Amino acid sequence: MAATLAAVRARGDAAVLEAIRTFDAPDFPGDSPVVASGAITAAVGALDPVLAEAIAFSASQVRAVAEAGLPVESRADLPAGQSVTVRVVPVGAAGVYVPGGRAAYPSSLIMGVVPAQVARVERIVVASPPGPDGLPHPVVLAAAGILGVDQVIAAGGAAAIGAMAFGTRSITPVDVITGPGNPWVQEAKRQVFGHVGIDSVAGPSELLVLADAAADPTAIAADLLAQAEHGEDSPSVCAAWDPAVNDAIDAALAAADPPVGTITLVDCPSQEDAIALAEAFAPEHLQLSLADPGAIAPRIRRAGCVFLGPLGATAFGDYVAGSNHILPTGGAARHASAVGPATYMRRMALVDIPQGAVDVLTPHLAALADAEGFPEHRRSAEIRSSQ
Repeated sequence: MAATLAAVRARGDAAVLEAIRTFDAPDFPGDSPVVASGAITAAVGALDPVLAEAIAFSASQVRAVAEAGLPVESRADLPAGQSVTVRVVPVGAAGVYVPGGRAAYPSSLIMGVVPAQVARVERIVVASPPGPDGLPHPVVLAAAGILGVDQVIAAGGAAAIGAMAFGTRSITPVDVITGPGNPWVQEAKRQVFGHVGIDSVAGPSELLVLADAAADPTAIAADLLAQAEHGEDSPSVCAAWDPAVNDAIDAALAAADPPVGTITLVDCPSQEDAIALAEAFAPEHLQLSLADPGAIAPRIRRAGCVFLGPLGATAFGDYVAGSNHILPTGGAARHASAVGPATYMRRMALVDIPQGAVDVLTPHLAALADAEGFPEHRRSAEIRSSQ
């Protein structure tokens, strides 16, 4: 991992191409990992119109929620006379990693790109592993074209992360990298953090369902199986305080053909214990499949995204509800949030100190500077004071 990142940083495109031919596409053509615009246009033209409409619809839902969540500028006028305006400004460039391999994930491209567009990031780069033809999956390319992505890189893993973080001859570096990916991708993101910003170091996807007798056991079984599709390492859990609920769900799961993934049913002594489990788990996705989810929702503080009521399936959030599916995992919902416009923005304070404020503030500054042993800080203020 570190060796790949170091090689990309030192040798740029050549190291990226070596990694592509080693891990993704042995017969990768050309001397640049950047996808030609003609290939993107061709993918858009070849896309099934029904799928194209679904991609556009999903993007419209995510865009509406992202626009509603845009951070806003604020100003504080303080009693001493100074004002502090906190501006929210977009980063210059963002990189979005879209996984490949087993399948195409246009939804992950939507979830990463649309909030960056809403934040008005000037340049957006997408990286996704190439297939045997040397191109990312055609559906991913088409989604990039539909959304007007500036550049697509046919590279995966640490090489893609390194290329976006450090730049190469053909790839200008970005300021923030987001997106899901396998453990190698996430470790690469962790290692470049500090040189660039990242959304989070994400682990396997997670679902916790709290269910009562109002829940349809067949529907909950489908929800658990849907989450288990992400892989054997993705916890898919249902907690109930009525044993009959889990018994019915277990029977529905037994009828699944074929069963997939790792699913756990937890019998809790009480509803309070189930809520405590949810708060301790801090899951990526939490379904409150309850008759009265509104009674519980205000008490939930630790979850990436919460789905309310018997109809609130996590699958809607994965694709079309408008909420973002790039979420904190592994308990990180204790301190982290979903990808949104704020992921691609930074706060910057503008401080305006008129003469009257200088005179009021300087004695307090002087006392603090003296306590910390910084006489020049004191002089810097006193030289501006009229007193």
